[in-house]
Amino acid sequence: MAQYDYDAIVVGSGPNGLAAAITLQQKGLSVLIVEARQTVGGGMRTEELTLPGFKHDVCSAIHPMAVNSPFFKTLPLEKFGLEYIFPEICAAHPLDDGTAAALFPSLTATASGLDTDNKAYIRLIAPLVANWPLIGQDVLAPLSFPGKPLQMASFGLKALSSASQLSKRFSTTKGKALWAGMAAHSLQSLSSLSTSAIGLVLLTAAHLKGWPLPRGGTQSLANALAAYFRSLGGRILTNTFVASLQQLPAAKAVLFDVTPAQLLQIAGYRFSSLYKWQLKRYRYGMGVFKIDWALDDVVPFTAPECKKAGTLHLGGSMEEIAVSEAQVANGIHPEKPFVLVAQQSLFDSSRAPAGKHTLWAYCHVPNGSQKNMTDIIEAQIERYAPGFRERITGRHVMDTKAIETYNSNYIGGDINGGMMNITQIFTRPALRLSPFRTSAKGLYICSSSTPPGGGVHGMCGYHAAQQVLKDLFKERWKV
Repeated sequence: MAQYDYDAIVVGSGPNGLAAAITLQQKGLSVLIVEARQTVGGGMRTEELTLPGFKHDVCSAIHPMAVNSPFFKTLPLEKFGLEYIFPEICAAHPLDDGTAAALFPSLTATASGLDTDNKAYIRLIAPLVANWPLIGQDVLAPLSFPGKPLQMASFGLKALSSASQLSKRFSTTKGKALWAGMAAHSLQSLSSLSTSAIGLVLLTAAHLKGWPLPRGGTQSLANALAAYFRSLGGRILTNTFVASLQQLPAAKAVLFDVTPAQLLQIAGYRFSSLYKWQLKRYRYGMGVFKIDWALDDVVPFTAPECKKAGTLHLGGSMEEIAVSEAQVANGIHPEKPFVLVAQQSLFDSSRAPAGKHTLWAYCHVPNGSQKNMTDIIEAQIERYAPGFRERITGRHVMDTKAIETYNSNYIGGDINGGMMNITQIFTRPALRLSPFRTSAKGLYICSSSTPPGGGVHGMCGYHAAQQVLKDLFKERWKV
């Protein structure tokens, strides 16, 4: 009989790796997490990137998906140091006339700020908010027959449409711009099918729980997950980069919180020809160029709503954002890109020295781009906050190469684990009955390259672990 050191090993400790490990450890399995870096977290890390005392979130910063995660909500993470802070305004989208569209936790407050698009917004989003308790688990899961098919169909028909098409529900500049900023999180041209999905989910999440940030930095979320895992008896091994299966102890199951590119490098020799072919065809999406700043004062945004928002979407009108995202999709660097901004220190004084502030931002660029977008991004911020540059005391930039070096899952700067287009939403990373099983017995993939895709929600890892539990249970009862 084979001897095993562990029931399961999880390679990688991003939100999905941690979720998979916790799920298996909760069921009494012995689980080891192997992490390449010194600290756990994947995209959930906080470091002093600019100047001493300024704490910057390296990748993920604001967490509407984490606070709404069906799995994370079941965990006692507050007992392990996690505290969420909820900005008064979830997100603001400034315009050139000095006004801004604002996403509030309140659906009616958001709608009332959209002028004549008030009713259009309520008609679009209110049913999703009402139905989310019935469909949320199915939305954040692999393709299967939903528990509430009618409600799920209502969401699905909207979600599968392009953001450009769905924008026709709005008639005002504010309404269209707010929608464009949400949909641009898809990292695709807004004319592509299914780009409405992420926008709808993010708007719904705001009206369910808000868009919070973890006190002390996003590392607090990673640390809480790791501490809870250890409290269950799990073990974590850091500073161990896995390049081959031979490095790992014997285990009944190995789950990889990596993308197809790394999976092929580590275990490709164990896979069937068909599965390897599918993984090699997997497509990665846009990259990001990211900047963190140390500031000597708050960002002087013109629109008052921007001074109360944790997140900002900078990019102007719907039409302007659609053009810039289409340019990136076609390999062009836009002169006025969509810029995603987070200003955590406005709400969390632990992020910067007294009276000082941090700022976090990125724009979309072609995958693998090494163009320095610093001046272009700062010009976009200055556009809505004249005098911004005068407040900069420190700066840290990361092009797509630096981002991939930081986290090898971010191929070419793609922080979503692969393109989230219509052909890869349900078939990530390959067309199989179970997207989490590889073609090799006992080897699984649990990263954001599996359904439901990118975002700090842990649901890819949770569902992968459920598949492992089913397979191990069947194996145990074989005669």
